[in-house]
Amino acid sequence: MEEKYQIHLQWFAAEDEGRTEEPTEHKLKKAREDGKVAKSSEFTSALVLLFGIAVIGLLGSYILKNALDMLRFFLGHSAEIDISRDMVLQSAFLNYFIRLVLPVMLVAFIAALAGNIFQVGFLFSVKPIMPDFSKILPRFGRFFKKALFSGEAAFNLGKSIFKVVLIGLISFFNIRAQLPRLVNLMDSPFLFSFSFIARIAFTIMVEAALALLLLSIPDYYFQRKQHLESLKMSRQEIKEERKMYEGDPLVKSRLRERMREMLQRTMLKTVPQADVVITNPTHYAIAVKYESLVMEAPTVLAKGEDRNAQRIREIALENDIPLVENKPLARALYQEVEVGDAIPAQYYEVMAAILSEVYRLNDKSA
Repeated sequence: MEEKYQIHLQWFAAEDEGRTEEPTEHKLKKAREDGKVAKSSEFTSALVLLFGIAVIGLLGSYILKNALDMLRFFLGHSAEIDISRDMVLQSAFLNYFIRLVLPVMLVAFIAALAGNIFQVGFLFSVKPIMPDFSKILPRFGRFFKKALFSGEAAFNLGKSIFKVVLIGLISFFNIRAQLPRLVNLMDSPFLFSFSFIARIAFTIMVEAALALLLLSIPDYYFQRKQHLESLKMSRQEIKEERKMYEGDPLVKSRLRERMREMLQRTMLKTVPQADVVITNPTHYAIAVKYESLVMEAPTVLAKGEDRNAQRIREIALENDIPLVENKPLARALYQEVEVGDAIPAQYYEVMAAILSEVYRLNDKSA
C-alpha cells in the first residue's frame, strides 16, 4: 500500500503492519548502531536520585557550612557593593555555586552514565538526537490509539499512579512516626528544628529512591519487550534482508552448481594417479592413493555417486587402475572422507589388505 509520507512503523503495533516475525541479529545490531536499545529511564533516574541524596547526606555539614558562609557574605556586602560596576558579587556567586553544586552534579552525572552502561553497555550514537522529518506527519488516529489506549499507555499510567501512591505512603508513614516530635519543634531552636526536618526529608528521599529502584526492574523488562516488539519484521523484510546479507538464493544455487562442476572436472583429472578404486559396485566409486614417503595414510583423490561413480570407473579402466568391490568400505569412505583427506584410522586394516593385493597383482603383471 502506497503512502504519501514515510511513517515510522515503530509508532504502531507490529501486528497492525503485518510484522509478526522476531527481529534478526542484523536488525538488532542495526537498531543498536542507531541508538535504539531497551532501557528503563526509571532505573537511571532512581540511581541519580539515590547517589545524589547519598552525596548530600555525606557532605551535609560541608554544604551547610558553605551555604551559611554564602548567606553571611551576601548579607554583609549587600549595602557596600555597587552591582552595576563591581564584579565581586558575580564571582562570589559563581564560586559558591561551584562549591555547593559541583559535587552533587558530578556524582549524579556518573550515576546516570553508570545506569545507562549497566543496561546497554558501552554505546555511543548521535542518531537519536538527529532530526527525523518522517516523524513530523504521523497518522494521528493510530498514533493516539497507541499513545492513549495501548498496553504501553496503560502500563505507563499505572506506573505513574503507583509512584505517586508509593511516595505518598512513604512520606505519610515517616511523618506520622515523627509527628509528636514535630509538634514540639515550635519550642526548639531553629538549627535543631531545621536539622530534625532535614533528617526526615532525607529518610523519605532515600526510601523513595530505593522503592523507585525496585520499580525499575519490571519497567526494564517491559521496555525490553516493547523494544523487541517495535523491531519485529514481516516475512518479506526477512526475505529481503537475507538477499542483502546472504545473496540471492537463486544466484547462490547457481554458484554452488558451478563450483560442483569445477570440482568434479578437477577431481576426475586426479583419478589416473590413483592406486585403486573402491566400488559399491554401481552406486559409489572412491579413488585412493598411498605414497608412504609423503603420506601418513591412504588419501582419497576422487569420489563420486551414480553417474560420477560410473565416470570414475571408466577413467580407472582406461588407465589400468584396479577396481576393488567393497560395499561397506565404499559407502563409508564416500560419506565420511572429503576429497584430499586421509582415510580414518579404523579403515587402515582393510585398506592395507586391499593395497597389498593391488601391489601384489601389479608386481605379478609386471
